[in-house]
Amino acid sequence: MTSRIPRDSRLRLVRPRPLAAAPRAVNQRRPRRPAPRPPEGTPAPSELARMARTGLAGAVRVARWADAALGPGSGAATADGKATLSDATAERAAADLGLTAAQVRADWDTARLAGLVEVHGDSARPGWRLRAWDRDDSAVLRGWVALFDAWSLASPEPEDHEPATVAEVVSAMPQVLSFLQLSAGPVPVEQLLDLLQQRVTELRTERCEISYASGAAGSAGLAEQLRPAEPAPADDAPLAPLLDWAVHALASVGALTRGDGDVTLTPLGSWAVWVKLEQICVAAQSPAGNIEQSAEDMLRGCAQLRPNAARAEYRAWLAARTVGSAVGELIHAARGEDALLRGLAFEALRVVGAPAEPDVRAVLDEPALRPYALLWLAEHDGVDAEDAHEVLTREEATWLWVDTAAAVADHGETEMLVRHLEAAVQPTVPTLLDEVRAVGHPRTVQVLVALAAAHPDPALAKAVRRAAFQVHTGG
Repeated sequence: MTSRIPRDSRLRLVRPRPLAAAPRAVNQRRPRRPAPRPPEGTPAPSELARMARTGLAGAVRVARWADAALGPGSGAATADGKATLSDATAERAAADLGLTAAQVRADWDTARLAGLVEVHGDSARPGWRLRAWDRDDSAVLRGWVALFDAWSLASPEPEDHEPATVAEVVSAMPQVLSFLQLSAGPVPVEQLLDLLQQRVTELRTERCEISYASGAAGSAGLAEQLRPAEPAPADDAPLAPLLDWAVHALASVGALTRGDGDVTLTPLGSWAVWVKLEQICVAAQSPAGNIEQSAEDMLRGCAQLRPNAARAEYRAWLAARTVGSAVGELIHAARGEDALLRGLAFEALRVVGAPAEPDVRAVLDEPALRPYALLWLAEHDGVDAEDAHEVLTREEATWLWVDTAAAVADHGETEMLVRHLEAAVQPTVPTLLDEVRAVGHPRTVQVLVALAAAHPDPALAKAVRRAAFQVHTGG
């Protein structure tokens, strides 16, 4: 019995679904790591958020002033029309808020580090956390953790110390903070200084180079060559002033307090250090074992996971890398020929969040990545995921439809490819085929051939095969 559906049958207009939301294999149940509990005595998240709001009240006030006074369409914008904190803008903010210009600049810097404002070149705009500040405790806590992560930028570095030594102290401070967190109380500064000196010595030992001088003979000579050079003593450059600087910077962001000869983590600081330790544990216990893989191999390993499991894997993989290198790897994987990896790479970039924005914006000129980047940026700017596709032009939406179809054809099931027709923006099959042919996607022929082979309607399949032939022959 043949179908009587006319070949220009209308497609149902539905919102496109992310490929990662498609059904996956069913045998993916893995034992879940129980949700970690913070140390006993840690305040509830709502109380921690209240503390963070109190500590960042000045930064929020300046950010909201900038949003109102310098935002798009404001009649009181700066002379150059840009939302930058120029000298004139700082003076104006100080007058409006009853502060000094120095206080305004300090609060502005804090707002930037906490993600309350986002600076793009010589212009700025409110961050999404500012929009959610009064209603979303998790956004507040994430903003405070972002400030905590940037503690070394909160106070100027000492000018009378070598940058390499300052960098060593910054690298050593996580161990000092962990010791403070485990101590759960005041710790003498002298004890912290001893710990800092030990950690700096370890860092110098770890990077010592092994001599490979030629012409060595005998096991004794070889053993002597392989022995690491003695590290420079950690007290060659006194570390006490640098510890004072680090304590002052951490205190300025609200992570600790300094008493008479001792240092204590605040409840927020203790909670943040615990969060960081948990992130290290997650990185060490990658749910699917992909933590040491390249971005491409990690994404392939996540292809058969359900969305929540895939996001957990992305977080573990990201936690083991610096943000810059991780984003670069994901973008590189997205540029490959596998359309599935392209979609998954941008799903992983959603987990990265705001730090990935400059790199995502940088690929807007690449046709293969532009639709994905536009959707990512729309969602990052607060557009609902269900409505984000509206930022695409008809041509961009068609390109994305073909790219997703290529991923389904390569990795999905036949039924998924047939259902993918419903995600097209075109109202009829002939219109879809015309625009698919015009968009020039390199996988157009393969997609159309696969769709023709999968579709149960002979009339529609014939029309799709004809379109594939015409694209193949240039007709």
